[in-house]
Amino acid sequence: MHVGVDSFVAKVTDPDTEHVVGPVERFAHLLEEIETADRAGLYSYGIGEHHRSEYYDAAPAVILAAAAARTQQIRMRSAVTVLSAADPVRVWQEYATVDLISGGRVELVVGRGSFTEAFPLFGLPFSDYDELFTSKLDLLLQIRDNERVTWSGPHRPALNDQPVFPRPAQDPFPIWVGVGGSPESFYRAGALGLPLMIAIIGGAPAQFAPLVDLYRRAGAEAGHPPEQLKVGLHCFGFLGDDVAAATNAFYPGWEAMFTTIARERGGMPPSRRQFDATRGPDGAYFIGDPDMIVEKATRVAEQLGGIDRINLQMTNPRLRHADLLHSIELLGEAAPKLADV
Repeated sequence: MHVGVDSFVAKVTDPDTEHVVGPVERFAHLLEEIETADRAGLYSYGIGEHHRSEYYDAAPAVILAAAAARTQQIRMRSAVTVLSAADPVRVWQEYATVDLISGGRVELVVGRGSFTEAFPLFGLPFSDYDELFTSKLDLLLQIRDNERVTWSGPHRPALNDQPVFPRPAQDPFPIWVGVGGSPESFYRAGALGLPLMIAIIGGAPAQFAPLVDLYRRAGAEAGHPPEQLKVGLHCFGFLGDDVAAATNAFYPGWEAMFTTIARERGGMPPSRRQFDATRGPDGAYFIGDPDMIVEKATRVAEQLGGIDRINLQMTNPRLRHADLLHSIELLGEAAPKLADV
């Protein structure tokens, strides 16, 4: 099992001083976090994509290019690229370029996103949510597999024997599909033979076992070999020297983040009881010391019939930079114990 970190590059207020970290300082912190993950031996670092005031990750390819130039081994990922609201040709060009800068260390995870702001921002109808993703994924895969592309579909002008450059260092270039809980999304990824990244933001990972089975059955029925049907998890996670240290560092920002979402969506405000249940033995959050993280990841892998990787989303709006760096270092200590899981 490979282990990595994901970041949404949240706008941060220091919980000790109430100092609001400005964007220039926040990006300096982010690059230090990625360099720390590289030195710690982690497999990958992913950058999300949001178009909201509380995040600085609107241009993930730019961030990953800067990180690629400052690292040696760690792989760079989008987490996820909101393909529904993007031009697949431009997405390809950007990530192929980052792949060349990194020497072949980039992976593209595409999805529809968990927020809706990108649709009005780029002049796209949210009512076409699924069709946009399906057609644009088809074009992206055509570009990956063919240097010259002939394609037609809704929402974008057709291409007729059009060369698309540059070509990346990796061949084939790795494209994953990011999914939530829709059975149709799991089936589609399997039928296409694409690796699957599951965003689990609550509940229990074991609940996804039937969907993972659906994905693998769809892939097998389409003739894809089992080793091609990789499964990864994106979950909230944070490490400390003990459970109390990890929890006390991460909880205040988690509460602030989900309070904002609850207000926007009309849901119930988050509670400490909910948080503690979700970080418990069967919950979705990986929060604790390195040994606990190893134990939980091993158990989840068994529940889902094996997983290729786990990526922990560590950032939140009230988190000390030093605590985040320490969490990344501790995850580096845990990673070798999961290599053969």
